[in-house]
Amino acid sequence: MKKLTQWLIIFSLFTLLAACGEKESLYYKNIDNTQLQAMLDKNITLIDIRRAEEWKQTGTVAKSKTLAFFFKNGQVNPNFVPQFQQLVSKKDQPAMLICRTGNRSRAASEYLAKSLGYTNIYNVDHGITGWIAEKREVVKSN
Repeated sequence: MKKLTQWLIIFSLFTLLAACGEKESLYYKNIDNTQLQAMLDKNITLIDIRRAEEWKQTGTVAKSKTLAFFFKNGQVNPNFVPQFQQLVSKKDQPAMLICRTGNRSRAASEYLAKSLGYTNIYNVDHGITGWIAEKREVVKSN
């Protein structure tokens, strides 16, 4: 059953990634860095879905939670959904996702909203690279 669930998640994500060329979605909202900062100021959860080596390479946005969505081999992290549900316990609770450039977080946002029914998911457009390009502060990890 676990392998079937993983396969369904992977299939759903590849389907969603194919549709991710579009900038807007009916299921989640894209936000820029100004909106991200305003939401951080309101203590809305930001989840950095990159991998550990990426967090070390660039650092992370202060206050962000780190929870990898994909492994390096492209496989979906089977612990992502249960750990996400611990961080975002209510389907209408706002949560923001960030990755390197906004593509993986766009796919994850679509999945969480469309497949799992979360209604207040925000994708950080341009990801951490956009944040750094605007010379905004990052927290370096060890």
